[in-house]
Amino acid sequence: MTGRAGAGALLRAGRWVRWYVRELTDESAYERYVAHVRAHRGPDAAVPGRREFERRRTDAREADPREGFRCC
Repeated sequence: MTGRAGAGALLRAGRWVRWYVRELTDESAYERYVAHVRAHRGPDAAVPGRREFERRRTDAREADPREGFRCC
């Protein structure tokens, strides 16, 4: 592979790695949440900001003793 084909393959590989890392670290959770809210409540539904979303998510994890969120 040389030229355009090689560059295209490299670009696809880079996009796949970025997607994989975002899914593995749950970085994309907010985007999935926004899509879910918009799909079920309508496109004009109020959606909390990312900071509020992360705060609520962390609070929910800490409140669930089965989750084992804390190490101590």
